[in-house]
Amino acid sequence: MSPLQPLSPAGTLVDDGLKELSPARKQVLLFIFCLAQILDAFNISSLYSALPALEISMGMTESQSTWIISAFQLTFASFLLISGRVSDVYNPKAVFIGGIFGLGIISLGVGFVDGEIPMIICRALTGIASSMTIPSALTLLVNAFPDPHQQARAISMFGGCGGVASIFGLLFGAVLIEWASYHWVFWVAAIVAVPVAVACVFIIPPQIAKTAESLEPEAAKWKSLDLVGVSVLTVALILFIFAVTSGSTDGWASAMVLAPLVISISMVIAFCYWETLLPAEKAAIPPRTWFYKNFSVLFALALLPYLWWSSLFMIFITLWQNIFHWSVISSAMHLFPLGIMGFAASFTGPLSRTFSPKWIILAGLFLCMVSTVLVALGGGKPEDYWSYILPAFVIGTVGVMMAHIQANIAIFKAAPPSMAGTVGAIYNGALQCGSAVGLSAITSIETSVEAPMAVHKITPDELWHFGLSLELSLLNLSL
Repeated sequence: MSPLQPLSPAGTLVDDGLKELSPARKQVLLFIFCLAQILDAFNISSLYSALPALEISMGMTESQSTWIISAFQLTFASFLLISGRVSDVYNPKAVFIGGIFGLGIISLGVGFVDGEIPMIICRALTGIASSMTIPSALTLLVNAFPDPHQQARAISMFGGCGGVASIFGLLFGAVLIEWASYHWVFWVAAIVAVPVAVACVFIIPPQIAKTAESLEPEAAKWKSLDLVGVSVLTVALILFIFAVTSGSTDGWASAMVLAPLVISISMVIAFCYWETLLPAEKAAIPPRTWFYKNFSVLFALALLPYLWWSSLFMIFITLWQNIFHWSVISSAMHLFPLGIMGFAASFTGPLSRTFSPKWIILAGLFLCMVSTVLVALGGGKPEDYWSYILPAFVIGTVGVMMAHIQANIAIFKAAPPSMAGTVGAIYNGALQCGSAVGLSAITSIETSVEAPMAVHKITPDELWHFGLSLELSLLNLSL
């Protein structure tokens, strides 16, 4: 990877029209797009603090309660590609507003739900609505900032907001749980999302909603969606995340896990073959996409950030609240340094002007490995917080954010602007798949430790061997 160059030699459709947009207007648009990213991250991280309360209120086991998180991730990751294609082919403004408004309305309804199954169903619907916001926001953002340096800075802030919101959402959710109830975790999202959706109707200018394919005739647009390929991959992702999530409760050798896992892998292979039969301009993910410079490596890197954070949240929230009986607020405050360092590290995007993104990403992965070793050495005991856990939080968050932001910028640099929505869907889908795999791995290990007939007792530091192995693999890929 070389220092930052224009994201594509091709211009965008809005290069000329955007001269009319003032810098202030662009900053308002960037704030709105980042707010959508914040809402999506908040919808996941705020519930980590609420899980113990939800388990008591609904009589769920710890393994069952993970479905409240996983149901959102399952539909969010699975429907990203559909949303990305619709954003690229039709009107990203309409998709974005529809997603934000749907997120607000569904969140309002979820706040009144007290049953386990209705809660999981509503969370799945929330994931579909949220999946509409990210690819469309990225398409609009790329069009709103055609200048490569401004675009890199905007993408850096957009990606950074997701990581920072994941951390601060945990603390804000803890405040709501401590002084109100878990219902307000959903109502707050609704209070923010609905007015923002209405405001976007007037704030987002029509010229940045134009894409190359949006100017085609309606019949050509419909063919460009590649409904067969998108549908196959969506079902494959649903089955894969379902299998990975179910492994912790049903056992990895059970038919409920193996059957959807095998089917999902087969469908991914079928999808890849189908894409080779279509012209590149009609394929959802043209095969050449994976051969763009560094694209496949950056996709693999996207598995790490949310995997690391979700595993961290699940382990320490459960450990501190259920084992050491800390309050929700106390647990969240001990995780607060992640938010501070995450916010600071979110401004590292411009480093790519001076240094090669490759070396910044490698440095981030190295810091993440050092952090993982410190966590394993400390083991999570309260007396080890200041000597091991806090330094691990600081070092690891900086490393993960550096790798995340640079990978986010670089993957858009690798692909043409006309694919902004699809590339955003691919990258964010990888983030969510990483989170789902991390949660499943951690829950499976915890379940095996707690099982009364377990043959092998796993020590706390083994929880992090999975993450360390992944980081070493990603380091080798980057090199």
